[in-house]
Amino acid sequence: MQTKTERNKPTWLLAFCCSRVKVKRSFRIIMAFCRLRSLFSPSKCNSSSFPFYQSFKPRRTFSSSHHLPSHLQNVGFIGLGNMGSRMATNLIKAGFSVTVHDLNSDVLDKFSHMGVATRKTPCEVSEASDVVVTMLPSSAHVNDVYTGPNGLLHGGKLLRPWLFIDSSTIDPQTSRNISATISNYILKEKKGDLEKPFMLDAPVSGGVIAAEAGTLTFMVGGSEEVFAAAKPLFFSMGKGAIYCGGAGNGSAAKICNNLALAVSMLGVSEALALGQSLGVAASTLSKIFNCSSARCWSSDSYNPVPGVMEGVPSSRDYNGGFASKLMAKDLNLAAESAKQTGCKHPLTSQAQKIYTELCNEGHEGKDFSCVFRHYYTGMDEHVDQ
Repeated sequence: MQTKTERNKPTWLLAFCCSRVKVKRSFRIIMAFCRLRSLFSPSKCNSSSFPFYQSFKPRRTFSSSHHLPSHLQNVGFIGLGNMGSRMATNLIKAGFSVTVHDLNSDVLDKFSHMGVATRKTPCEVSEASDVVVTMLPSSAHVNDVYTGPNGLLHGGKLLRPWLFIDSSTIDPQTSRNISATISNYILKEKKGDLEKPFMLDAPVSGGVIAAEAGTLTFMVGGSEEVFAAAKPLFFSMGKGAIYCGGAGNGSAAKICNNLALAVSMLGVSEALALGQSLGVAASTLSKIFNCSSARCWSSDSYNPVPGVMEGVPSSRDYNGGFASKLMAKDLNLAAESAKQTGCKHPLTSQAQKIYTELCNEGHEGKDFSCVFRHYYTGMDEHVDQ
């Protein structure tokens, strides 16, 4: 609705004001890129001296490392589980020179047989990399890999990597603490005008399927200029990267996303189980949900009822996918964050209780959509294709 003042302005004047706002916004973006460029080269920022941002496109596969920005060519990757192994593989496919580490020697052997450099400790990965990406199960693992014996920050105050990216799902405060610790270090060799390393917290959404396909979405906290510089990495592993603000905000966004996911999965599972008890097939209800106001990812892309949808964990006895124990962990993080901020969280508490119960009953390794069968006692369906 227009204000009285706006109604009295001529149309051309309103258009002019809007144009000025857009120009100012564009100018701020250009200046951010110029400041970023100065981090890696003392040359003046202009379109010809900054070709990377002109030519880079999401999901680009580079034919050789010579086409990569020099500050991103050597990437260390730590944590080669269901998600990390696929993310690292996509970086390799994109042309990055990747060095990996994991506690699982079998996984390291697999990468070694692919011709990928492996290291025995995080510290050794740090010494071989300009950028290090970590994908770990919990806050405790992240603390150990970064600050523990033989960790990434072990060995004095001089570091080779100018950038650390943590894609683990952990509490925001741990992300902020590690980011603050890293800011106290100094680079062994300056990168342009850059003298100190940076950290981005960049957890992901999309699960194993998106990690395999390279279609993850990154939620990123930290310096916005560093986020812009790291985009080739993000778009070699995913389809989207959303800047969320300062350090820890990426982790905070991920916790909120997974809270909403858990609650929506519980809601869909409860409704489908109720429908079955009332004589309505889950397949029928799913069709209704997916063209009505109840539509959501848990109904149209990750249906929890065995037999209704192919290619999802419910179609293979809830194996693979996102383990219930990980959802319980994320809900614990959400509940703790809510308590710290004084935010009401009744749905978080109930979801936390249900997934904790599910894990205690022996279903911790099953995909979190198994709540339909093992909590609501919903029934499988066999749908004629």
